[in-house]
Amino acid sequence: MSASTSGGGPLSPQAAAALQEGIGLVFGRWTALQMAVENEWGGRDSRAKADQLAASIFSWFANSNGPFYYDDLEPMMFDSISESLNADFEDGSVGEVAEQLLIMHEECLQNNFSSIEKLRNTRPQGNAVALSRQIANEDDNDSSDDDDEQSMGGDEAARSEDMAVDEPKPSKPTPDADGWTTVPPRRGRGKN
Repeated sequence: MSASTSGGGPLSPQAAAALQEGIGLVFGRWTALQMAVENEWGGRDSRAKADQLAASIFSWFANSNGPFYYDDLEPMMFDSISESLNADFEDGSVGEVAEQLLIMHEECLQNNFSSIEKLRNTRPQGNAVALSRQIANEDDNDSSDDDDEQSMGGDEAARSEDMAVDEPKPSKPTPDADGWTTVPPRRGRGKN
């Protein structure tokens, strides 16, 4: 079987419980979904809607006869997220999660729970949203440090005489060559 399909057949009770746990673990690490839940994009019951999505995917695997196809699962997930959470995840994560779930289902059919064990044992500290913000901030700091090093190096390319400096504005309006005087706006001059 390829990663885009998963075989059919009934799941053993142990495999069904493992698959259900695996779906929950994957959803708990899915940053885009967790952002939608945390920010209540689907309303106050966004958490319940995300849980319902996980339950409906598990039901699809457990109660349907396979084979299961990526081309069926991915649009089903995308539509459900779009309708219930008012979100369109255009980062490609829906496809990645769908593929991971199909692989996980195939492994469960073979009573191979290694990927679920791996997820269980490597549970990240904190939630997915906080971790993604932390990583984004670290990336921003790294890139700005690189920019500073590049601009400060070399043979003093940015000398003070080469820098553009605003000329001080005259405090009183002066007439131009034609005798006209431009009057500045009164804002910022205090109350009269």
